[in-house]
This record gives sequence, structure tokens and C-alpha cells, in this order.
Amino acid sequence: MIRRTLLSTLTGLIVLLSTILAVVSPAQAAPYAAMVIDARTGEVLHSRNADTRLHPASLTKMMTLYIAFEAIRLGEITLDTQVRISRNAAAEPPSRLGLQAGSTIRLRYLIRAAAVRSANDAATAIGEAISGSEAAFARRMNRTAEALGMTRTTFRNAHGLTEDSHLSTARDMTTMGRRLFFDYPQYYNLFSRRTADAGIATVRNTNRRFLDAYRGADGIKTGYTRAAGYNLVASAERGNVRIIATVFGGRSTASRNERIMELLDMGFARAPANATIRRPELPSYGPGDGRAGHTLRPNGLVTSSLRPLPRPLPVTEPEEIPEVSPDLIAAVEEAVEDALADPPQQDLSEAIAPEPPLEETDDNGTEALAEAEAVETEIEEGSDDSLLASVAPVPRPDIVAYDSTEIELAVIDPDPEPPVQEIVTRASSTGSRLYGVSLGRYPSRFAAEQLLLRTALAELGTFDEALRNVVQRSGGFEAQFAGMGQEQAERACARLMSRNITCTTYGP
Repeated sequence: MIRRTLLSTLTGLIVLLSTILAVVSPAQAAPYAAMVIDARTGEVLHSRNADTRLHPASLTKMMTLYIAFEAIRLGEITLDTQVRISRNAAAEPPSRLGLQAGSTIRLRYLIRAAAVRSANDAATAIGEAISGSEAAFARRMNRTAEALGMTRTTFRNAHGLTEDSHLSTARDMTTMGRRLFFDYPQYYNLFSRRTADAGIATVRNTNRRFLDAYRGADGIKTGYTRAAGYNLVASAERGNVRIIATVFGGRSTASRNERIMELLDMGFARAPANATIRRPELPSYGPGDGRAGHTLRPNGLVTSSLRPLPRPLPVTEPEEIPEVSPDLIAAVEEAVEDALADPPQQDLSEAIAPEPPLEETDDNGTEALAEAEAVETEIEEGSDDSLLASVAPVPRPDIVAYDSTEIELAVIDPDPEPPVQEIVTRASSTGSRLYGVSLGRYPSRFAAEQLLLRTALAELGTFDEALRNVVQRSGGFEAQFAGMGQEQAERACARLMSRNITCTTYGP
């Protein structure tokens, strides 16, 4: 009886041990691959099985986040877009943020959860918000991978859980990490945050042990499944040197981190102290790709003033001026000539009263014109000969005389041309200045303009040549600095992000 009990117990222990080994052994037996590059130039410093197609696990989320940043840049979506969570996204297995089907959450919180917590439900929600479905988003992921030169990568989902044909390589994932750093530097700080506010929860970084243990480490992304093992793409900077290293198939978090530190040390030992940065170009897509029509500025040219328009002048009907008889005009001209001639000598003692002093006149000779109009009135009331003979000479005024042509124009011009208002722009955005920085959308134009002004004053050397622009969109008023070069816009946004000011760059 005792022997039978011991045998049963031993059998149970053997079954339990076999189960544990079955669970653990796939991760331990996952193939190993590694890659080390100088991030400044892309030069390969070390590789092993770098082109072997393996399971990337949550390294997949680097592509999900890259496309999210791209969609924001192209104006397809904003950080404050409210994303409705589908049943599909809410049902994703751990690691999770805990999203509920039918709820809404801002895109910025989904990005933080995917980057910091590696939340699968957040990654799926991001893909569905941008492309409408996870399958459509996976197709976009593959098109983007092709454009980035990741030739041995195929994606089937946005989170990286094991699925047939969902494969990548250490080389391709190293490329992905470098493109995140160079193409969207304004978001790169997400990967070094130890914690982040994800809206419904505060999440902790899955990579915090490595970040705390290695000097100069600032990202990028972890990944684990039983089929993949413990994966990591890591980046660190010391002085002028930045190294990116990738490990596939680690046996545990500790052994993976230890190996990645060895690879980074190798990279810093082999990389030169100074090197010319070879910044990759943003990917280009074919005309059939859905992203072609979403740029905020297709040509980058400013076609109208970005300053407030001048207030229009009131519209008034011109007064009708009666036709003037040619004889009357001739009489007026003759009277004016007599008035401007030297007056005859007179005895001052015969003057009844001193002449009143002449009033000051403006530059247009208003007083002289009034005298001419008085002569015209007298001529109209009497006969030509008798009245002209009775007109007394008028003393010469102190102002400059004008000829009869000027009088004729003043009398018969019924519709003077209004002054032309000149609109002056502050800077040009032609040529290569097709990029800009967006500070987000605000509920009123005044709020957006105030933010642009405060930011410009705080960053006097950063936005001196940029145009402050407010664009009304469906979600509010977007505050933009326009007319910048690509590198200038990226550096400006990176400076703002370092001061915890949210911004994005955009361009053609």
C-alpha cells in the first residue's frame, strides 16, 4: 500500500517536472543572434546569425510605434485623438494595459503603454486606430519595412505575439532601432522613461534593469515569448559615440542583459571617437500607398500671408459731380492767372482795415483751392464779362502755386483710387524650407497664438527664421512653426521635448 502511494506520488512529480521543462525549454532552446553597429554611420561592428529569420516578439512594437509617429507627422492622426477600443484589442493577452472594449483613450497614452510597458492591447489599438483593422495595419508594417530596407522581415500583427510567418532578423531590428532614433528623435525619450502616465494607469518600463545598470543607456525595446526567448535592442551613448546592439534568443532577463552589455562594450571599444553622422533619409512610398495624400504641406509654399488680414475699409458710394462747362473752366483759369499775377501798387493809408493773417495750409494747398472755388461761385452768379472785370486781385499766398491741369483734375476726378495696402511676410519657406514643428491643437485660435508667442520668446535662437502659423482643423486650432529646414525642425522639436513640451515635426 505504501509502495503504491510512493509510486503514484513519484509519477505525479515526474509529470509535473516534464510539464515545467516543456514550458521552459523552448525559451532556452531559442536560436541566438546578435548585431552591433555604430549608430552614427550604420557601420557593422559585430554580427552573428544576423540574417537568420527568428521570432522578434515585442521588438515588433518598434515598428508599430514608428508608424504611429509617421501617421502623426503626416497628419493622419494626432496625439490627442480619442481611440475607441475594440473587442479584439481588449482581448489581447498579457502584457496588457487593461483596456476595456468600448472605452476611449487618447493616442498618446496608448503610445506610452506600448513603448514603456510593452502592452499588447495598446499596440493593437494603435494599429486599428491608424489603419482600421489589425490586418490592414500589418500590411502597412510590411510596406514600411520594405521602404526601410528590412528585407527579411514580415509582420502579421502589431504586438509581436508568436504567429506563423511573423519573423525578423537581428540586422533588421537593429536597423529599426536606428531609424527610430534618427527619424523621430522627438519621441525617442519615451524608451528611457522608467515610468509613464498611460491614462488609466502608471506603467513601469520593462527595460528598467538594463537602463539602471549600464552607463549611457537610453533605450530601446525588450521582447519575450517562449518561441523567441529573451530579445533586446539596446542603445547607449558615451561622449560622441552611440552604439546600438541587438540580442535574440537570450535564456533569461539577466543573461540577456549581461550579453547586451558585453556587446555594447565591444562596440565602444571598436568605434572611432569621432565620425561623420550619416543621417538616413525618411522612407519614400509609391503612389499607391495610402500615405501619399496626408502631408500637411504638399508643396511647402506660403500662398497667403500668415499674419492677420487688415480690416477692410468701409465701402461708400462716390458722390456724383456735375459736369463743368468748358467756358466756366476757362473763366476760372483766367481768374486764377490774374490772382497769381503781381498786384498793383496801392496806398496803404487807403486801406479800411488790416488784412487778417493767412491761416496755415496743408501740403495740398487747401486755402488756395477754396479761393478758386469762391471765384467759381461768383462767375456762376453773374455774366462772364462784367463779373470777371469786378474781381479784385488777390494777394499772392505763401504756398506754392499749381497750374490749371491740377485744378482740372481736382474738379473732374469722381473716383479717386484708394491707397494700396501692402502685406509683408516675415520669411520665405521656398526651396528646402518645407518642414515645420507642430505644438498640437488647442480649443481657440487665441490659445494657439499665445503658445506660439511664448515658445518663440523662450527659444529665441531656435525659431528666429520660422513663421508662426495657426491652422484650423476638425479637432481645434493647430499651432505651428513653419518654413524650416528638416534638420532645423528636428533639432527644434528635440529641444522642446527636452523641456517636456510636446511637439511633432512635419514636412513634404
